[in-house]
Amino acid sequence: MSYPGYPPYSQPPPQQGGYYQQPPPPQQYGAPPAQGQYYQQPAQGYGQPAPPQPYGAPSPQPYGAPSPQPYGGPPPAGQYYPPPPQQGAYGSAPPPPPQQYGAQQGYGQPPPQQPYGQQPYGQPPQHHQYAQQFPPTPPSPGYGPPQIIAWNGDADANAARSAMKGFGTDEKALVRVLATKDPLQVATLRDAYARLHRRDLVADIKSETSGWLEAGLVALARGPLLNDVYLLREAMSGIGTKEKALNDVLLGRSNADMNAIKSEYHRVFHRRLEDDVKGDLSMKTERHFMIVLGAQRAEDAAPIVKADIDRDVGDLYNATEGQLGTDEIRVCSILSTRNDSQLRAIAYEYQQKYARNLEVVIRKEFSGHMEDALLFQLRSAIDKYMHQAQLLEDAMAGAGTKDYLLVSRVVRFHWDRNHMANVRAAYEKRHNTSLSRRIKGETSGDYERLLLACIGERV
Repeated sequence: MSYPGYPPYSQPPPQQGGYYQQPPPPQQYGAPPAQGQYYQQPAQGYGQPAPPQPYGAPSPQPYGAPSPQPYGGPPPAGQYYPPPPQQGAYGSAPPPPPQQYGAQQGYGQPPPQQPYGQQPYGQPPQHHQYAQQFPPTPPSPGYGPPQIIAWNGDADANAARSAMKGFGTDEKALVRVLATKDPLQVATLRDAYARLHRRDLVADIKSETSGWLEAGLVALARGPLLNDVYLLREAMSGIGTKEKALNDVLLGRSNADMNAIKSEYHRVFHRRLEDDVKGDLSMKTERHFMIVLGAQRAEDAAPIVKADIDRDVGDLYNATEGQLGTDEIRVCSILSTRNDSQLRAIAYEYQQKYARNLEVVIRKEFSGHMEDALLFQLRSAIDKYMHQAQLLEDAMAGAGTKDYLLVSRVVRFHWDRNHMANVRAAYEKRHNTSLSRRIKGETSGDYERLLLACIGERV
């Protein structure tokens, strides 16, 4: 099923500003959403690279400070719209000449290889001639090169050591220290801990805590990039594969983040991530993830070109409903190499042309891990916040809590406080209850306190 809030497939595109509305100007973190908008997109216009921020610059509002409305609370007048797509869509000012979906090279990485076993669909044989047409999407915080920030972690490093030194452990103090740091601060804290105490913060946490509290604190102390590579390794070690963990870490990532993940995986484990993924997946699902790992996704700055969207819509139809059998790799290639704004336009135009929801088509034509992965990519593009809110609910729904997924997802979303506020607002809109109340019903003790701190509650 499709997520609520996306422009209904049966309605024409908005007329102001073309196919999609122009995003509103950035507003202060925690401030009430503007009239007509349900929750705030992170301060970046779709179709534009994120403006570089000074590493360690103070947040627009201190973490956990009171805001004009409850953290992640409902918007005024019950309005709901998903994150605004990028500008430059058809129906607005004429877009640049049609461009190919050439991938950009990530930070410090050699040019990525071709998707496994094939040429990307929609690209000419010499697609490298079209590379570097658009500025690359910057890496997410914590995925770029190390930087020195204007923040001193000595006090928090000492507080963390005091919480674990001697007899017993002050778990509340550890939660307060770790759950309130952004990716850049946690790296500084980890370095300060090693410099002041000549000890490893992650190793000490492992020796002093246990259970899911330990898992969450370790994930926080590692930071987003290092934790991602450990999640990948754990997902592919032993018997069987934790496919949901692979989806969570690898799907929907920018080229810069993907290249950073591959580089860090090789640095930590001295193994190529591509080789390990090949060893755990098989057949066409393996080929799907090789395309993903190729890091040839259209950059966020790449525009929506009407001719390209129409071609992709036709290719998707011909690969699924328009023939006997399914061309799985063609579908995987399109969903893995287009940016979010392009995928939104593709989903809308598919509904307009064939009177069928693209998600319904994927459910009908695919099954198993490939179905889950394609739906993950599509839903994340259409409404990232609602999709991630549902991922949290999936980890808590049914008999028993899927703690492994709940911890990893809460920690992943918490690194961007504005993003987490939007996920909380989407969760409340979808499930008519607050995320904090839902977590309290599934967890207890210090484990509960950790998760509540990560979503922005005072503990």
